[in-house]
Amino acid sequence: MHSSIRSAVSKVPQVTALFWVTKVLTTGMGETTSDFVVTTIDPVIGVGVTFVLLVAGLMLQFRSPRYTPWVYWMCVVLVSVFGTMAADVVHVQFGVAYAVSAIGFAVVLAVIFVVWRRVEGTLSIHAVDSPRREVFYWLTVLTSFALGTATGDLTASTLGLGYLPSGLLFTAAILIPAAAYVVFRANAVATFWAAYILTRPVGASFADWLGVGPDRGGVGIGTGPVSLVLALAIAACVFALSRRHTGTGARVRTRRAARLR
Repeated sequence: MHSSIRSAVSKVPQVTALFWVTKVLTTGMGETTSDFVVTTIDPVIGVGVTFVLLVAGLMLQFRSPRYTPWVYWMCVVLVSVFGTMAADVVHVQFGVAYAVSAIGFAVVLAVIFVVWRRVEGTLSIHAVDSPRREVFYWLTVLTSFALGTATGDLTASTLGLGYLPSGLLFTAAILIPAAAYVVFRANAVATFWAAYILTRPVGASFADWLGVGPDRGGVGIGTGPVSLVLALAIAACVFALSRRHTGTGARVRTRRAARLR
């Protein structure tokens, strides 16, 4: 199937510069929103409500016949918030060290990749066009968010680097798969997932730096205001992605109609 036609029935967006910008913004919003929720209301209620919203969002995503920008990115934001909560619960409630939880989430993610590859024969997001592949995809996204949260907290807190240095460190790290793909033509699927996983600690570290107080090495804007600004930025990106998607869909339908004549 032609790639442009296949993308019209895929359940995930095309990978563009705006995709990566939006993804990093969602990671930051997930971090600060999670912190804001669990410090504003009862953590049990906050986690429970977030989980219910996530399930509702994913149900809507799975029922959509194709990629719908606002539905998809709403799910990404909810996964980001809940993934942060999951990593924090493991550390705060169960006393698991960030190093241990990071390794644990990494193992779970590796298992998902192995099973996904053996069952479906590909890990490409451009082939997420069936319910089973979509299950694998969202399990990967959720686990990668939890892994990124634990890893970011590991460098910022346990290793004592702080949030800003951690953000700069992971920004440098994400350039490695990007350079490998652009310069050395490395495997597109492998470099995509490496970069995707690293977006989490990048966005979360910078968002934490902006949100937390100076006593924790931050700017002190507050998690609430940072979450609000990030939400507005994400909304603007999704609007732009929606307009681009509408234009692409119209061109694909035109080409398909021309081929059927």
